[in-house]
Amino acid sequence: MQKLTAMFLVLVILAGTSGAQVNSEKLKRPKLVVGIIVDQMRWDYLYRYYDRYVSNGGFKRILNYGYSCENTLIPYIPTYTACGHAGIYTGSVPAVNGITGNSWWDNLLDKTIYCVQDDSAKTVGSNTELGQMSPKNMLVTSVCDELKLATNFRSKVMGFAIKDRGAILPAGHSADAAYWYDNKTGDWITSTYYMNSLPQWMKDFNAKKIPDKLYEQGWNTLYPVNSYQQSIDETKSYLAKPFGPRFPYDLKKFEGSNYGVIDATPLGNSLTFEVVKAGVNAEELGKDSIPDFLAISLSSPDYIGHTFGPNSIETEDCYLRLDKELGELMDFLDEKTGKGQYILFLSADHGAANAPSFLKENKIPAGQEDDESLFSELNRFLKEKTGADNLVKEATNFQVFLNHTAINNLKKGPDEKTIIKWIIDYLTKLPGIARAFDLAELSQTTLTASLKEKVVNGYYPQRSGDVQFILQPQWLENLPGKGTTHGSWYAYDSHIPLLWYGWGIKQGKTNRQTSMADIAPTLSAMLHIQMPSGSIGHVIEEVTK
Repeated sequence: MQKLTAMFLVLVILAGTSGAQVNSEKLKRPKLVVGIIVDQMRWDYLYRYYDRYVSNGGFKRILNYGYSCENTLIPYIPTYTACGHAGIYTGSVPAVNGITGNSWWDNLLDKTIYCVQDDSAKTVGSNTELGQMSPKNMLVTSVCDELKLATNFRSKVMGFAIKDRGAILPAGHSADAAYWYDNKTGDWITSTYYMNSLPQWMKDFNAKKIPDKLYEQGWNTLYPVNSYQQSIDETKSYLAKPFGPRFPYDLKKFEGSNYGVIDATPLGNSLTFEVVKAGVNAEELGKDSIPDFLAISLSSPDYIGHTFGPNSIETEDCYLRLDKELGELMDFLDEKTGKGQYILFLSADHGAANAPSFLKENKIPAGQEDDESLFSELNRFLKEKTGADNLVKEATNFQVFLNHTAINNLKKGPDEKTIIKWIIDYLTKLPGIARAFDLAELSQTTLTASLKEKVVNGYYPQRSGDVQFILQPQWLENLPGKGTTHGSWYAYDSHIPLLWYGWGIKQGKTNRQTSMADIAPTLSAMLHIQMPSGSIGHVIEEVTK
């Protein structure tokens, strides 16, 4: 009996030891994931300014020690900010996630909706209405949501951007916080969707009035202005000059009065990095074995690009300064989280076209189209045909939205298909429009397979129009007269950088075509979590090996 008891005890001890060995093998994950979206970064900026990037800065450090997907494309149109941020973090497209533009005409609600509009939310952090926002219009989960679910909501997720949509959409539905910039007060704010009051660290940060301190610095070029050989003469008439005729730009006059000016300067990036560092310190992101997610969007490159264009000294200086500040952020993360303990990826929501005047000056065909004029011209044209007013409700996102109720009420008038045909005939005769077609008959439309796929991927019935039009190459939509814009399927708008660095990432690059939609499933594979609910992308195997 004693022998049997002894043998039983030995078996129990061995079983316990075996179990301890099994339990000691923990799932390997990074402590922190850092996503950086550079708003309006063309892929070629990585190499256009390569010789001027510093070796210990951000871009060369990632290119030399990380992994670059050199041929990453956006798989839908229109290539706008909200669509890009949602696409990267959901691994999806507007046809699935519902984010069909920065704004859209909602066919069920019968009104224009802003992408992160939420009338039930209230501003937290200021007395303006700029905080009435949330991610409720995004229909699927983000990779940040999936990380929350996978860790039983123990992971922390935070989003930061000057633009509300740049902070909210990446952070997803279940984020601990998303913060954006109130350009009326100079403060960082959020909404009651996330919390009822700002944390003390953010109140302390706002109290420092850092925008005013940055205005004190002004904006001068990082290097002598005559050394900016990759840029055009700053006196060109098609370059906007909101701050004066030439560098340096004195910004002191904006202190305490115009907090929106900082958006269109590199100081907006500086402000964003400062609040990000304060948040990492206060919330202790990346401090334990449960992975956290830090979603950063840098909005100022977009404001600068729209204002001055891709060939300006202002844009070149923006990226030279951004390179330096990216390096400083990585040094900060190395110290706080540990070198090799975090994954960092960098991409863009879209690129940008060269300014039409610049292209024409260099004998390249270009032009511009105005949706506001198109909207009124179409209604005038249809009134001449039918005698009825307002048969078109909206012309936006390269689409025409019909007033179906008004068309159905036409007495002995043409049916909807006839009116659509009239619109298509009208559009295809306009200079700058390459194609126009009925979205309901897209399968019969003659387009290249890749372009047709992009149109399909951008179509969500409740939030899309009836007629789609495609502009000619180098033609831009809604350009205010100077600078540039984006939105098309062409390479200048849809070819974006995709860089990976840090935990588990080996040095290398691929020229194989990858998609913006591949980013979220690749992150999900590396984190061993479920991919977002609407993901259509594929894991980039070269990155995960």
